[in-house]
Amino acid sequence: MARQGHLQIDRVSKQFRVSGAPLHVLDAVDLSVAPGEFLTIVGASGCGKSTLLRLIAGLDTAFQGNVILDGQRVTAPSLDRGLVFQEPRLFPWLTVAQNVALGLLNAGLGKAARDRAVSEHIVLVGLDGFQDAYPHQLSGGMAQRAAIARGLVNRPGVLLLDEPLGALDALTRARLQDELQRIWAAEGITMLLVTHDVEEAVYLGDRVVVMAPRPGRIAAVFDVPHPRPRDRSSPALAGLRDQVLAALEATTSGPPPTGMVHIASRPALAEQVFLPAE
Repeated sequence: MARQGHLQIDRVSKQFRVSGAPLHVLDAVDLSVAPGEFLTIVGASGCGKSTLLRLIAGLDTAFQGNVILDGQRVTAPSLDRGLVFQEPRLFPWLTVAQNVALGLLNAGLGKAARDRAVSEHIVLVGLDGFQDAYPHQLSGGMAQRAAIARGLVNRPGVLLLDEPLGALDALTRARLQDELQRIWAAEGITMLLVTHDVEEAVYLGDRVVVMAPRPGRIAAVFDVPHPRPRDRSSPALAGLRDQVLAALEATTSGPPPTGMVHIASRPALAEQVFLPAE
C-alpha cells in the first residue's frame, strides 16, 4: 500500500444529543498534519480528543466539516488508517500472530504474503518468540505491543493512538514511548497520539496540540524542535513541557478568547499572548 499520510482536518464540528438537547463536542477544528509527522494531542477530559480520532478513523461520519487524507474525504473506516486503543483489545482465544493477522482480513493478500507481514511486524514491535503466545500469557506492555503491530500490519498511511500507554506502569510506559519512536522512525508513518501526559506529548511529538473543552477546539499548537533521540531530563524539554502545561491549565481556568489560536513555532514563542487565528 502506498504511504503518504497527509491529513487535513477542515472546520470539523461534532454534536451529540443528550436528553434531547444538543451537546457540542467539537467546534470548527482546523489542523493539517504532514506526511510522516508525529503529532501529539493533549487536553482536559471531555475536550473531544478521542472523538476527533474516531472521526479521522471513519468510525463516526455524522459531523460537519471535512476530514481529508491524501486528497480523499474520509467517509468510512479504511486500511489506510490504523487505530490503537488504550486497552489492547486482543481476542483471548487467538495467539499473538492470529491477533495481528486480523489487521489483514480485508487486505487481499495471499497466505504467504500475509504470514510474512505478520512475522515482520511481530519482530518490529519486539515480540519475536511470542507469536504463538495467548493474551493471558503476556504482560500489559507486551499485549499493547501486539495491538500496535495489528494497527501497523496493513501498512497504513496514518496510525491513530488513543492513550495506548495510559494503563501501563511508569517503567513500562517509558520503554514503550521509546519503542513508539523507534517504530515511527522505522516505518516512516504519520502518527497521531492522544494522551493526558504532557511530558509524554513533548517527548514524542514533532508538534503538541492543546485542546480546550466544552466545546472541543484547538487552543494552542507548540512545535518541538529538539532532535531525536531526546533526553528526558533536558532542561529545554522541561521548559517546553511547562509551557504546554500552562497552556493546558489555561483552557480550564476561564473563558478563552473566541476565535483565537496560540501558535508556538519555537519554544520562545510560547510566552507570547494569544494570536488571531489565520
